[in-house]
Amino acid sequence: MGKRRGIDPGIEAWDGEFPGNAQGRDCPPLTRGGAGDPGIGCSRGEPLEEKLGGGGGSDAAAGHGSGVLVLKTHCEYPALASGAARDGFAVLVEARAPSLPAEAAAAAARAPLDLVTVLDVSSSMSGAKLALVKRAMAFVVDSLGPGDRLSVVAFSTTARRVLRLTRMSEDGKAAANRAVESLVDENTTNIRGGLDEAAKVLDGRRHRNAVASVILLSDGQDNCSGVGGGSGFRWNGGGLHHHRRTTAAARANDYSVLVPPSLTGVPVHAFGFGADHDAAAMHAVSELTGGTFSFVEDHAAVQDSFARCVGGLLSVAAQGARVAVECLDPGVRVRAVKSGRYASRVDAEGRAASVDVGELYADEERRFLLFLDVPKATDAAAAATTTRLLSVRCTYRDAATGQQVDVTTAAGGEGDDDGVVLIRRPVTATGPDAAPSMEVERERTRVEAAEDIAAARAAAERGEYAEAARILDARREALLRHSSGDAACEALAAELHELSRRVADRREYEESGRAFLLSGMSSHQQQRASSVHLSRHMTAGYRGGGCSPFDTPSMKSMVNKSKALRGAEQQEPLT
Repeated sequence: MGKRRGIDPGIEAWDGEFPGNAQGRDCPPLTRGGAGDPGIGCSRGEPLEEKLGGGGGSDAAAGHGSGVLVLKTHCEYPALASGAARDGFAVLVEARAPSLPAEAAAAAARAPLDLVTVLDVSSSMSGAKLALVKRAMAFVVDSLGPGDRLSVVAFSTTARRVLRLTRMSEDGKAAANRAVESLVDENTTNIRGGLDEAAKVLDGRRHRNAVASVILLSDGQDNCSGVGGGSGFRWNGGGLHHHRRTTAAARANDYSVLVPPSLTGVPVHAFGFGADHDAAAMHAVSELTGGTFSFVEDHAAVQDSFARCVGGLLSVAAQGARVAVECLDPGVRVRAVKSGRYASRVDAEGRAASVDVGELYADEERRFLLFLDVPKATDAAAAATTTRLLSVRCTYRDAATGQQVDVTTAAGGEGDDDGVVLIRRPVTATGPDAAPSMEVERERTRVEAAEDIAAARAAAERGEYAEAARILDARREALLRHSSGDAACEALAAELHELSRRVADRREYEESGRAFLLSGMSSHQQQRASSVHLSRHMTAGYRGGGCSPFDTPSMKSMVNKSKALRGAEQQEPLT
């Protein structure tokens, strides 16, 4: 039997083994009156090692009631003159995940979740900050269904598991809330220790829910693993203070040492809480694991940030998605693929390409730009008046049913009924044939803006703050010149203006600019919503944490619920 360690009066956790169960595994069936507090291991009388079903405990084989993933394509121009060759001709491939069924049936049909929350309880989290995190965790617990499982890890100088992986039945939720309320602040910050404990929870599962993820929240800098500190400077009161970092990993900013190897395949969604967290470290953890990075400068909005994340995790529709394209016309070649953070490959001859999309939330979209070399039309092609460019297909696993699905491009994009992407080849391309696709231009603009955000961040890290602001301002001005009232372009322009304000000098960059830039990079590179909640005045037109261009219906619904529960009914709901 392991030694018991107190967490808070009346609540205990085991740091040894439960009888007949290896440490780090899901707890065995316990009954009322068993060893320890059964609520902190698992729900009373409920075996955790049973085969788990759908999110609501019902038959998950019903799957998603709103069809399959939809593929569409958009060509840069609908036609090219038959006598003209074009290098770098853009084709946009758009994948949209299936919708969730009606809300009443969603819990039964969606994929169940294994979630580990890793919470900083160092001394800087004392008072109102820890109270707000506890309230946010109560919202998370309430949002989970009986097929979902939750574990809570707290870390300061060391890490401890205050709630073993527990099914969120009514008893399980009560146990989770007791565990969260038991948290007290103490000592220093050990992010690696917290993630090590999360890895033990997930590695020790004997049965695994279809979806697994980690939420990491910290308000400080890891001072136990030898890395961190951003550029080595932090703003503190009256001036900037240099943080000495003496280890080789610190000198190289090797944040990979913060991530246990087994977590590299599990998304860690990192939340930088307040202005003093190490944004570079938190962003790196999310990048290395495929998660998102959110900046919560406004402490009161942490619940909304968690809500957006959980809204996505509770609506996973597709897993292991992969988009593959093949060139059809003998002269067509794929020159390049713009896929953000998603791995892409082009074969040696340029005749095929693929993008590993991975996991998609319900109604979530991914857009990828392909750049093709298109030859002059041959005599035969000219006679047929079209050139067959590509075939596009996507394979994925339905998260709720586990079934493999294979789809091709849908009618309605630039393709024929067989899912082939084609363009017309008239003798001359004028009038409507010469009109560029707004969908392609919108995505090209977003990709260029994302690249400029990364370039601005690199300039700011070199101390070239004026250059960082210039890069962002130039992109914003170009956007506004060509936006023509497009709402998406104008929202992106407002984001760039807000970013520019926060990189203009060292103090602004250290206080909020770095975290803001990294959160924007995370969101754009993944095309997935992350949260930015700022505590100070924002540029007109920039709504910050109120809405993200990548929000899904499930995310919006969860955020609106959070706002209502925390007394923000007067705020404009997400649309």
